[in-house]
Amino acid sequence: MKNKRTDIRHDRPPRPRSRHMPELQYTIEDVPPWYLCIFLGFQHYLTMFGATIVIPIVLSQPLCIGNDFLATSEIMSTIFFVSGLVTLLQTTFGCRLPIVQGGTFSFILPTLSILNLPQWTCPVIIDQVSPQMINASINETMETLTTTTVTMDVMTSMNMTNTTTMTPVAVVIGTPEHREVWQQRMREIQGAIMVASLMQVVIGFSGIMGCLLRFIGPLAIAPTIALVGLSLFKPAADFASKQWWIAIATVVLIVLFSQYLRNVKLPFCGYSKQQGCHKEWYPFFNLFPVILGIAIMWGICAILTVTDVLHPNEGEWGHDARTDVRIGVLQEASWFRFPYPGQWGVPTVSVAAVFGMLAGVLASMVESVGDYYACARLSGAPPPPTHAINRGIGMEGIGCILAGAWGSGNGTTSYSENIGVIGITKVGSRRVIQTGAIIMMLFSILGKFGAFFVTIPDPIVGGVFLVMFGMILAVGISNLQFVDLNSSRNLFVLGFSLFFGLTLPQWISTGKNADTIQTGSQAVDQIIVVLLSTSMFVGGFLGLVLDNTIPGTEDERGLSQWKKQFVAEDEDGMDKDNAKRTFDCYDMPFGMSYIRSWRWTQYIPFCPTFEPSISSCQRSEQPVEVNAVHVNMAEKELIDETNGYKRDTTYL
Repeated sequence: MKNKRTDIRHDRPPRPRSRHMPELQYTIEDVPPWYLCIFLGFQHYLTMFGATIVIPIVLSQPLCIGNDFLATSEIMSTIFFVSGLVTLLQTTFGCRLPIVQGGTFSFILPTLSILNLPQWTCPVIIDQVSPQMINASINETMETLTTTTVTMDVMTSMNMTNTTTMTPVAVVIGTPEHREVWQQRMREIQGAIMVASLMQVVIGFSGIMGCLLRFIGPLAIAPTIALVGLSLFKPAADFASKQWWIAIATVVLIVLFSQYLRNVKLPFCGYSKQQGCHKEWYPFFNLFPVILGIAIMWGICAILTVTDVLHPNEGEWGHDARTDVRIGVLQEASWFRFPYPGQWGVPTVSVAAVFGMLAGVLASMVESVGDYYACARLSGAPPPPTHAINRGIGMEGIGCILAGAWGSGNGTTSYSENIGVIGITKVGSRRVIQTGAIIMMLFSILGKFGAFFVTIPDPIVGGVFLVMFGMILAVGISNLQFVDLNSSRNLFVLGFSLFFGLTLPQWISTGKNADTIQTGSQAVDQIIVVLLSTSMFVGGFLGLVLDNTIPGTEDERGLSQWKKQFVAEDEDGMDKDNAKRTFDCYDMPFGMSYIRSWRWTQYIPFCPTFEPSISSCQRSEQPVEVNAVHVNMAEKELIDETNGYKRDTTYL
């Protein structure tokens, strides 16, 4: 037959389609032809690229990397490699949704707070050994530098030894001493991420996430995420101010593509099971606004560099917008470099750093739960049951541990941008995302590839920062759509959490104010300093406490509407057998016959046969009305009469 579907798997009956399910070219378990998997997977790689390259660039200064662009490119390759690896694990053994995992901005603020401790103050970083530069830098910073020890031979030969404290005053970029300076800081962040992520593993695989969501509402989430964007205004301003016109032009292009031209479609060669190869109209500008903005401005900067419109002298305003400033890194980078665990040394662990990183872990978890539901709806899958969410959160914790072990300087989380791509392309196939993950890993092994993107001029990066950090702020504020903003109670909780979340960390990080915290224990002092200097923790903690202690109804607090995101809609028009079959996409890829035969697996929160009715955290006294259908948020079970076990479809 002409329209016969020959390119999808037939090892199971076709999934029934509900009236709520979007029309898709390929649903979650369909397998497109290999060439389409490669093309569509590469598209997902490009989509997550813009947000991912931002993270190592932001961290380069706090890590004391300075202008060592080779080191930045190595970290960039590492984060892409880990993102691909964790995406494979999540789509295969985690929640099994077609969801991309990548670096998270939730970990940046805790990282900055940790590296702001006195012992991690950066020494003077010198591009080239020049006596005049060394003496000038030493005279300016001698009193403020108390950092990691560098070898005595180097410090003595360069006249850079503080004989009182025996600490370095300056290091030269590219030397073994400089690499040790930034790698020591990286190892501290690695250890903090790995240990803090153990909490995420426990929360996920133990099923505690359902308990936590009972107390976390919009008024706790909004200030937490909003303060991530607000607190990053300084690096955005620092990068953009190196050439404001280039930065503003970058912003204009990104806004033009993502907002004004988002509904403009361009013709491309498309493929469908019914029509074969044909002309397809895609919203190209809406898919790749960041990549297009960077590429166009990069080309313009290249022209301005060749014509010397941008100042050729280092130190002059606009020089950093030239494309030849970092061109040397392409020659220094090797063609192939395989990231591996412990490449920067053995991670170190301190109690203060671990506690500080917990704020980022919690924020990342809550954000991911919402992403699971959005991804399921767009990919043609039923809303994720409890065991899939538990497994997904636990796997994200394992992903963060792997990211820490590899030394990406960051964790991993679900990428909302790629969920949007599924809605646009109408391709929700899990295999496409797995192909994209392999592409991430392959490109990350090419050392020259990572080095090439490090050469992006700073003002262009600054323009990207202005847009992205503003969007993070907006995402946080968008949670207030569920809240009654006419209530003075809610206005107080929101306003005080945001304002105090900015004020206290600013005071802690200014001058020697952190020294005023004296508990008698240096470890406790450092924990308090790190937590109080992390704005997302301060604002989120205040929002959580005030929202749960100040009297208010669920409707007033926005909890009623907010919880409806986590309730399954009725699957109309399905008989019992078809309804059971829809949840097969959340089963483990192998061993299901054994799991179903063991009755004790119903007590394991991450097993597909888990019965959430055994957990009081998963119960709700009152059913929630959705589309005139009462759905009990605690129990909605489908009975498999053939195998004699209960199939869980309970939603948080």
